[in-house]
Amino acid sequence: MSKDATSMVWDYLVFVIFVLASTFVAVYSKFFGPKEKTKADYVFAAGKVSMAAMMLSIARGTLGVRSFLGYPSELFYRGATMWETLYGMVLAYPIVCFVFVPVYFSLSITSVYQYLDLRFKSRLVRCLASGTYVLRQLMNQGVTVFTPCVALNTVIGIPYWASITGISFVSIIFNILGGLKAAIWADVMQGLTMIVVCMAIIFQGCFEAGGPARVIEVNHRDGRLDFFNFSFDLTKRVTTTSAIIGQLFMSLSIFGCQQNFVQRYCSMDSQKQVTKTLMFNIPVITVLFSLSWVVGMVVYAVYADCDPLSSGYIDKYDEILPFFVEDRFSYLPGILGLFMASLFNGALSLNVSNLNSLATVTFEDFIKPIPILRDMRDSNQLLAIKLIGCFYGLVIMGISFGVGMINGVIESSMLVTSATSGPLLGVFIMAMLIPCANWKGASIGMIIGHAVTFWITFGGLTVEKPAAIPLDLNTANCSNTSFNDHILKSEHKAGVWTPATTPMPFYIYNDTHYLLNTTRAAPSDPLTQLYSITYMYYAFIGTFITILFGWTISYFTSSESDRYDEELIHPIARKMANLFPGKKRIYSHKEKVIDEKCEKNACCNTCDSGSSSTSTPACKKGSINPTFTAEGSDGPIDGVYNTKL
Repeated sequence: MSKDATSMVWDYLVFVIFVLASTFVAVYSKFFGPKEKTKADYVFAAGKVSMAAMMLSIARGTLGVRSFLGYPSELFYRGATMWETLYGMVLAYPIVCFVFVPVYFSLSITSVYQYLDLRFKSRLVRCLASGTYVLRQLMNQGVTVFTPCVALNTVIGIPYWASITGISFVSIIFNILGGLKAAIWADVMQGLTMIVVCMAIIFQGCFEAGGPARVIEVNHRDGRLDFFNFSFDLTKRVTTTSAIIGQLFMSLSIFGCQQNFVQRYCSMDSQKQVTKTLMFNIPVITVLFSLSWVVGMVVYAVYADCDPLSSGYIDKYDEILPFFVEDRFSYLPGILGLFMASLFNGALSLNVSNLNSLATVTFEDFIKPIPILRDMRDSNQLLAIKLIGCFYGLVIMGISFGVGMINGVIESSMLVTSATSGPLLGVFIMAMLIPCANWKGASIGMIIGHAVTFWITFGGLTVEKPAAIPLDLNTANCSNTSFNDHILKSEHKAGVWTPATTPMPFYIYNDTHYLLNTTRAAPSDPLTQLYSITYMYYAFIGTFITILFGWTISYFTSSESDRYDEELIHPIARKMANLFPGKKRIYSHKEKVIDEKCEKNACCNTCDSGSSSTSTPACKKGSINPTFTAEGSDGPIDGVYNTKL
């Protein structure tokens, strides 16, 4: 971009003030908010977090940085088809509410993957699931931290190393001081800022384009608003069909099986409140998700007659929104700094949230089970989780530097996300809804599910696919009035010019294969057709493969040792068990014995007496079995419930 440092003093000032204000949230939470006395306070948020804050936090975690920067460029250059992924997201919410949440909320668990250990009595299954989550989140966070650094470097000249280091160290400060509550309030602050900036861009764009009706007309005329393509072509990048099916399975894996989301559900007071929050979140996510697309519409309407990329003013698709802000808001000092701070804080809030969840999962699933550490005091557990979070902050910083040097890592990380969603969802569906599922089927099903999806994923990198062709772009009407004077190149200040560059394929958010293609196989080859399946279906394929093999192996390897407490599967699955053929399912039954630690705190007595105490997760109102703990998964069998397999 072309602003000099002197003219950007206000932008730098606003940027620094906003970042410092975000950091102050963690400091205030630490010294003036409710104190974190236990691990549960840190993991599940000390003090009460309002439902509105929780809703905005969940919405921000769902959308990520791409909603702010990537979707406007997606609409500008490829149209609104990707917007239809909203259908799958919205459908996932009620399923999570009525299938996943009832099972989680009946247990006293810190890591969602503890549930798999309780259900299958297998450390292998638990570690496979949590290891999948850790790998996926580390890769994703490396990209999340790096993404805004591209815009920060291009627009206001902040070096990559400075922005990556800044995001990482502020995240570590949040992790040490604030826990989940600081992460939630960081999400809230970022969400509100994103809304304000988006609304400012929409108002400015509508004014520049000639009003909302003109914006819609221009986008419809140029093919940016084509919806409802119910094609069953599995190789098309995204259609309405893949948006519904593919995104539904991916969203179920994220909302229902991912620690950073389940951690928020378990921090609430009751199952009813969780359900209310998630259902009310549907209109919130719809509005926030759609805001970015409306931003893309107004930006396109402004530049419909003179595309900045084809004119040589930007180098990558994802620079279109920062370019618009610098071009059209030059009269308002500081707005570019606020926009850049929003990108910075978007990566920051997501990083804080995921550091908390990654540290919790790593401690609960990999470190705490070590025999010598089982009796670790609660305060030491809290310290260990914070130290692990700091370590992961440094690891993510290193991955971000790697992403900056190797562009292909960006595409690979997106493929890893798609490929790991299916097996993770599949094993949780088996645990909750398939009574006969055992640890043998679950572990083998996950391994095969991962093998198949990774095979398709990385096999697809060896197949040359058609180049990403953007929708029609226009530079015929470019003139010395197309952009503001401080943006306009000197050679373009006197009349009309011709396009200077050729549009490049998508760089960060969109087409994921173009950098890594190496060979072209025969189009009729079945293997090539398999490799050409769009990543939108990877989660569906992985889920199906995991359940198919896991259920089959479980059916033929069932034994008396597979007994588990019936409350570990969904109530509907228990009722429907009689409809399945085969021998009867035998459940174990735990006597309600008051745990020694719980007895000391008198928490189980208060729970049993109907108290609404929320001092620990086990005492949450609505808990079905407060005596469940991860360590008690192998308790004695006192009775049986006979149901068909």
